[in-house]
Amino acid sequence: MSAVLLTASPALAPLLARGALHSPFKRPRPDAGFPRARLVLPGVRVDLSRLAAYERACGFATGDDALPVTYPHVLGFPLAMRLMSGRDFPLPLLGLVHTSVEITRRSPLPATGEYELAVRVAGLQPHRRGTEAAVVTEVRCGGNAVWESRSTYLARHRTGSEAPETAAPERRDPLPAVAEWRIAADVGRRYGAASGDRNPIHLHPLTARLFGFPRAIAHGMWTVARCLAAHGTPGAALVRAEFRTPVLLPGTVRYAADDTGRFELRGGGRVHVSGEVRPLAG
Repeated sequence: MSAVLLTASPALAPLLARGALHSPFKRPRPDAGFPRARLVLPGVRVDLSRLAAYERACGFATGDDALPVTYPHVLGFPLAMRLMSGRDFPLPLLGLVHTSVEITRRSPLPATGEYELAVRVAGLQPHRRGTEAAVVTEVRCGGNAVWESRSTYLARHRTGSEAPETAAPERRDPLPAVAEWRIAADVGRRYGAASGDRNPIHLHPLTARLFGFPRAIAHGMWTVARCLAAHGTPGAALVRAEFRTPVLLPGTVRYAADDTGRFELRGGGRVHVSGEVRPLAG
């Protein structure tokens, strides 16, 4: 895999426009080719005002010395968009749905630190509702790997025999409810402004309907960040989350958690997000 060294973070607006332009011509399938380049951006520093907007949108305390565990995803998002908006990325950018994330944080990341980001497409796989792409983001500080995530993104389309049979989900007792949250209609727009992720399925009811949703839906990364803001995260931690059903905006959800590290977001008799936080051994 070749490395492409960048000198600045790509501007998001042209990438989103490019992705929108290419989207109608994409024909996603799990055996398609995908970009093999690994994009590397050194010398990254955090914009503290943008960080504060993100913390407010997600419910994190503002002004902490360390970055929220989910914030490096935001730092790597423009690089991911450069890969996913290109002609050689086989899934249409418009309407992509974030289906899961796994984050490994090996140590807290100071908000005033300097970092190197690297993003790559790890591969494609069939899904019962279409094709998923896995995108890996890595953060290094002083030459050491300090943070990594693996996200899957789903392009929904008709599937044939290549779609695998999915195992029945493990049945567990519901987690105890901790809080009820009323989510405002503008959460998608506020998170989009703070994160740069302005996928139209999150912004307005009309644009969401174009992709089969009755109303705008919350960003998956907003839902897991909101849960982790309430749950708390050890300095060195492994976080896993699956985005099971969309959170329609506006809406009311219940946050549930237990002392083993598991958490959920539920509403209307459905589980929207399920995940867990585990401390990493030193």
